[in-house]
Amino acid sequence: MSKEASPARRAAVTLLMDALENGRPITEAGPALARLDPSERAAAMRLAMAVLRELERADRVLKPHLRKRPPLFVQTVLRLGTIELAQGGAAHGVVHDCVTLVAAHKRHAALKGLVNAVLRKVAQDAPEKWPLLRVPRLPKWLRGPLVSAWGAEAVAGIETAHLRGAPLDLTARHDAAAVAKATGGTLLPTGSIRLDAAQVTALPGFDDGEWWVQDAAAALPVTLLGDVAGKSVLDMCAAPGGKTLQLAARGAAVTALDLSADRLKRVADNLARTGLSATLVAGDALEHEGRYEAILLDAPCSATGTIRRHPDLPHIHQGDRIGALIGLQAAMLDHALELLAPGGTLVYATCSLIPDEGEVQIDEALARHPGLRVVPPEASWVEDGWRSAEGGLRLRPDFWAERGGMDGFYMAALTRS
Repeated sequence: MSKEASPARRAAVTLLMDALENGRPITEAGPALARLDPSERAAAMRLAMAVLRELERADRVLKPHLRKRPPLFVQTVLRLGTIELAQGGAAHGVVHDCVTLVAAHKRHAALKGLVNAVLRKVAQDAPEKWPLLRVPRLPKWLRGPLVSAWGAEAVAGIETAHLRGAPLDLTARHDAAAVAKATGGTLLPTGSIRLDAAQVTALPGFDDGEWWVQDAAAALPVTLLGDVAGKSVLDMCAAPGGKTLQLAARGAAVTALDLSADRLKRVADNLARTGLSATLVAGDALEHEGRYEAILLDAPCSATGTIRRHPDLPHIHQGDRIGALIGLQAAMLDHALELLAPGGTLVYATCSLIPDEGEVQIDEALARHPGLRVVPPEASWVEDGWRSAEGGLRLRPDFWAERGGMDGFYMAALTRS
């Protein structure tokens, strides 16, 4: 592509095409960002995330100006330009870069005139139309099941939370109040520290390993294990490692198990930065052997609870993997119970909004395993409406709306009589 277009816009389009055409998560898009300086890299990510969150609105604005849908690359450039123009971007720079991007494309250069004409019309009407457009909806494959589970009003709240995005949450190694004071963050009732978006590595305490990034909801499953000091604990699907760090900071003898050796390297890096220790094991959880006093199973899932942080997710998946994931979750839960020592506690968790990956899994596990029971959480931070019928916790992005929301999560503590 032409060097005349801004590096951030050029990289943003590359990221978007990887997601929309190739189904590649933006978090795996290192090559597209590798040559950018930090400010350009951050700008490219912001642009790409904005397009993914606002894609429905962009298409609504563009529709009157297009007789037919253009090729995906051109449509992606138009969406990016539309969103920037609608949100106050300077028309000259936005239109120029979008035309340049299309002009440099070998197959679609002939459509540069179309891009120029459409975006000049969009620049005139998009700022006025934009506030009147509805909050973008989840795709039908996900929205239908969620409306059935939680109701239309709750799903509308979830969609609003997705559009707003997510703040930055930290978990402290030792003193959460001190970390909140040092970083200028807010101490949440659950013990996490919440900040507006910031450059993570520049925050006080990063180099000293005083904290790590972890959504407030994701930090809660570990707390359901209770006092783990001195206990042997298995973190069954450990990467990227936030829960391993929590367990180690609480004094547990942690075994961090993950299928991916590469992902465990990230866990090792964070352990080194924070001065914490754990035994790292790369292997298949279903083949792992041993006996543990406590187990945390943050099972592989659809990750539908993390869309506010990962707006590419609804566009790179169509729900076709969920059936296989549900079977894997049940198998992992059964195997985890085999590894649990008598009197021990197992916490099952998923970052999913779909009951089949949460509440239903626990209901079915209770039916499969006589003597298995749920230990309802008694923590003071548990709010009305968070408890689920079988005794677990159901968290959603629309909860804590006044505080900035939270990831969608399900969690339940299990023990055997």
